[in-house]
Amino acid sequence: MNTLQNADYIVFLIYFLIVASYGVYIYRSKKNAATSSNDYFLAEGSLTWWAIGASLIASNISAEHFIGMSGSGFALGLAISSYEWMSAATLIIVAVFILPVYLKNKIFTMPQFLAKRYNDTVSTIMAVIWLLIYVFVNLTSIIYLGALAISSIAPLSFEFCIIALSLFSVIVTLGGMKVIGYTDMFQVIVLILGGLVTTYLALTLLSEQFGFGKDILKGLAIIKEEAPGHLKMIFDKSNPHYAELPGTSVIIGGMLINNLAYWGCNQYIVQRALGADLKTARKGILFAAFLKLLVPVIAVLPGIAMYVMHQNGMFQHEMLDATGVLKPDRAYPTLMNLLPPGLKGIALAALTAAIVASLAGKANSISTIFSLDIYRKYFNKTASEKKLVRIGRISVVVCMFIAALVAPALKTLDQAYQFIQEYVGFFSPGVLAVFLLGMFWKRTTATAGLAGALLTVPIAAVLKFLPLWTNGSFPNYPFLDRMSITFIAIVLIMIAISVLKPEEEQEHEMHKIVVDKSMFKVTSEFIIGSFIICGILIALYTVFW
Repeated sequence: MNTLQNADYIVFLIYFLIVASYGVYIYRSKKNAATSSNDYFLAEGSLTWWAIGASLIASNISAEHFIGMSGSGFALGLAISSYEWMSAATLIIVAVFILPVYLKNKIFTMPQFLAKRYNDTVSTIMAVIWLLIYVFVNLTSIIYLGALAISSIAPLSFEFCIIALSLFSVIVTLGGMKVIGYTDMFQVIVLILGGLVTTYLALTLLSEQFGFGKDILKGLAIIKEEAPGHLKMIFDKSNPHYAELPGTSVIIGGMLINNLAYWGCNQYIVQRALGADLKTARKGILFAAFLKLLVPVIAVLPGIAMYVMHQNGMFQHEMLDATGVLKPDRAYPTLMNLLPPGLKGIALAALTAAIVASLAGKANSISTIFSLDIYRKYFNKTASEKKLVRIGRISVVVCMFIAALVAPALKTLDQAYQFIQEYVGFFSPGVLAVFLLGMFWKRTTATAGLAGALLTVPIAAVLKFLPLWTNGSFPNYPFLDRMSITFIAIVLIMIAISVLKPEEEQEHEMHKIVVDKSMFKVTSEFIIGSFIICGILIALYTVFW
């Protein structure tokens, strides 16, 4: 039942007051610096390593994880965890090789890097692409899934939830990156605790269903016995879900491209570390990588447990939509409705924390790119720091309003998490190619960068739709494999353009990014942490291969 008891309201109110009060405290304590654009957008020099790590995870984990990833856990099984576990490995790569390049060259936005390395045309094209993705894919899907989940477990309408989430997120975002960064630490604690509560319920409920009482370990054993196919990390071609997670491509192919683009070339994520020194930023990223290992426990396991219970006759009606179609994304809300008073309030607070933190992070990145890379460059080159901050705040309100209007159109989705991954994947290969060649191959020209920026969507679109246009005579590649093919094609095109039409020496100097080997040295502390993470990943993939 989508009802809340007094204990739930009290718990949720406490959560709201703590976040709001702490946000106000951070905002007032840093108010004198609030007129600085770098401080507002980046919290320059003020975020600690734990705030950076927590903010990375709080901004990353949202409704698409709790709702969408649980739904994919129900439909696909543990294999969907590769998005999380391979992210942990990718974060280490980003911390060692990509982040130092940004900090050494005083890069504050991703379009700024492109303008410095290539030219303003490449920068502006990518800035517009990012803004469109953030507003029409990321913000809309998070608002939609969040409103769907909350309206499923609370006596609130879907439309009211859209408005409330949007307003709450705007309020948090208007305080700037400092407020987001420091409140995210509390948000992470809440979302992990709340997520663990729901996972505990799912496993104990499964154990009870099979007559073993409230025993978590028995619940895990039942999953292994009843749904062994849902505990495989790597699918072979005979698996019906191979197209969604194609074999080893989830380790070395498209998944790596997807993760490197997301964690290393994405304003929304990288922004959290750009205001810190290298040592602090690396520690924060390593902390985020450790937290990433926990995400499947709170997001995927509940979905798998619901699958086993559904296969054994439970929740037959609850998992259907109004037309009687099975909807995997209903798994998590169904579980949350079974929580006792008080615990349901904690789970609701966790879900809200994840949604609001992610919305605020994306909205802040939208305002950063629009203010610094669009408004200042093309509309008001002499804009004051105060003016830039004001424009940033206005853009937050506008983008959230647009996303709230578009969000209801996503009601036709089945697995929202896979939808997000596939359509962001149209852009990721080109973004990664342009950034990596720009950083690590000095001969890459501005013309090549422009070609990479412009060709990523057309190539990806051809690979997706050509099988339909040719009635199947052209291979229908899984979307992760399409990302690999697109990435390789764009890299080859950019290399060919750079070799056939090299830049003059004067042009080359204009497009220079400083990179030297000393930037990639890491502390022994970082090496130890990285080895622990990689060891855990090897163990997980060995056990569940």
